[in-house]
Amino acid sequence: MSNTYKDLQNSHPCFGGHKNNTGRIHLPVSPGCNIACRFCDRSINDVEDRPGVTSKVLNPEDCEEILKKALEICPDIKVAGIAGPGDTLATDRALRTFRIVKEKFPDLIKCMSTNGLLLSEKAEEVIDIGIDSLTVTVNAVDPKIEEKLNAYIIYHGEKIEGEKGAEILIKNQLEGIRKVAAAGITVKVNTVLVPEINGDHIEEIAKTVKEAGAKIYNIIPLIPQHELKDYAAPTCPQIDEARIKALKYIDVFRHCQHCRADAVGVPGKSEFGDQIYQRRLNVKETFSHG
Repeated sequence: MSNTYKDLQNSHPCFGGHKNNTGRIHLPVSPGCNIACRFCDRSINDVEDRPGVTSKVLNPEDCEEILKKALEICPDIKVAGIAGPGDTLATDRALRTFRIVKEKFPDLIKCMSTNGLLLSEKAEEVIDIGIDSLTVTVNAVDPKIEEKLNAYIIYHGEKIEGEKGAEILIKNQLEGIRKVAAAGITVKVNTVLVPEINGDHIEEIAKTVKEAGAKIYNIIPLIPQHELKDYAAPTCPQIDEARIKALKYIDVFRHCQHCRADAVGVPGKSEFGDQIYQRRLNVKETFSHG
């Protein structure tokens, strides 16, 4: 039985559990991605603190020893999450890892993030593995807006660009959210706020994902980079305005720390990633979208 939304509010740092000094470990096992977000620069390096970055990509079989070591160093860890650096459903590596977590560390909360392109077709597997919380990044529910944020998708081996790709992505995201939410999995939706593109679209996203079954909504400010490097990051008043609009429809999370894909510890209080992953790299190797 998955943890309920109320359980997660007390035990998961991305649902309010930050108040209880709850720790998490991100296991960077998912190398490839199947969509091309215009703001995403996935990278292997030791120096940047943002999503999509890790110092190395692990094999699922490595994760048992990593988790043992992490729990010795930081007993506050209650959550094992997989958030990249690519998409968790683009390969089978994240689901293989969660099977190991389920068997070897049954008390850990299992948390996964995905762009949702393959969520609908992999929903039964996600449910069967016992994922407790699922985060889906939904940046628009209108294909005309989504295509400005995402250049293309790779769907069953085919590259589909523009509005057509955006339409498939949104359809699959919402279908997937409905399936996993109906099974009792707590769904959080992340939206990257790009004021010039989706700033006036936040209410519509919040309303739509809530109707699909999402419980909580997290608005993430754009980090200007990649194709959107010349777009302005949202100001604090713009973020507050977006949150107020979303609150009409859904609970809003306000404490996101922009965590790396290999973060370890209590967000904002402790970080043990250097010790756990033995970060040594100081170069920046960029992933390709594929």
